[in-house]
Amino acid sequence: MTTQNIAIGADIGGSHITCRLIDPEHKTIVGDIIVRRHVDSQASKDEILSAWCEAIVELKGDMKWDNIKGIGFAMPGPFDYPNGIGQFEGVPKFHSLNGVNVRNEIIRRLGLPDGFPVRFMNDAACFAIGESFFGQVSAHNRFLAITLGTGFGTTFIKEHRPVAGEDGLTEDGFLWYVKLGDGMADDHFSTRWFVNTYKNLTGIDVPGVKELSDKYASEPIIQQMFSEFGNKLGSFLAPWLKAFGAEAVVIGGNISGAYAFFKEDLDNSLLDGGANVRIYISELQENAALCGSAVLSDNDFYHLLIK
Repeated sequence: MTTQNIAIGADIGGSHITCRLIDPEHKTIVGDIIVRRHVDSQASKDEILSAWCEAIVELKGDMKWDNIKGIGFAMPGPFDYPNGIGQFEGVPKFHSLNGVNVRNEIIRRLGLPDGFPVRFMNDAACFAIGESFFGQVSAHNRFLAITLGTGFGTTFIKEHRPVAGEDGLTEDGFLWYVKLGDGMADDHFSTRWFVNTYKNLTGIDVPGVKELSDKYASEPIIQQMFSEFGNKLGSFLAPWLKAFGAEAVVIGGNISGAYAFFKEDLDNSLLDGGANVRIYISELQENAALCGSAVLSDNDFYHLLIK
């Protein structure tokens, strides 16, 4: 491996930036260094961009920019990804970046050389791209990547690329807003479903899914909740997976840590719906988005994504 193979992958959250060194060519994570910084999404443009740039500079260390392939950002939307411009009007985060050309700001603040790749992609798509190159699911040509946590993220992948608006999929490839029951899919396949359902059944507040998992063996109500979750998730996903011709599903996010508690019901409901797919639990987890964002530095692959 030469330093020219190294790219910087950055994951932007509502309260943080995380970045690592990645070798996209050899599909490996370089070293053990992870730089994380708290970032207030309500802060000024200068504070947010300065925090992001400081994290990148810390990660880069003594390496020269000429020896780095590029910087990729896994970025939450709404965002003009090809042009690197924030579109955060009316969104409860990053107001100060609305209308800002983030790419140009990063290039200027870091003093990057002309033509240096600074690229952006939706964070759920970066998770899926990272899994498609670096994860166990890389053996499959067509699969669905989902993240189960504060929200319900979905990206359909064909030949390493996110797919939308074809093969029976939604125009953007996302399923979180698809109507389900008295709400949207996001209301049912997220942490708040577990928290709200447990509160409604018992009157007790819990912070998240981990606390419910810890009490799984002793509370039949929690066992029933996980069973319902698995059944509902499988029956919801099956028609989309069949239409797309998916061979596998990879699951990330913090709810994936409780997979053992809904595995059987998910498997059975997928089969009942005619979706015979292999299920993987992400081994990369947060590193998947970092790997996927770093892959954006590959010119040939990136131009296929945005064509």
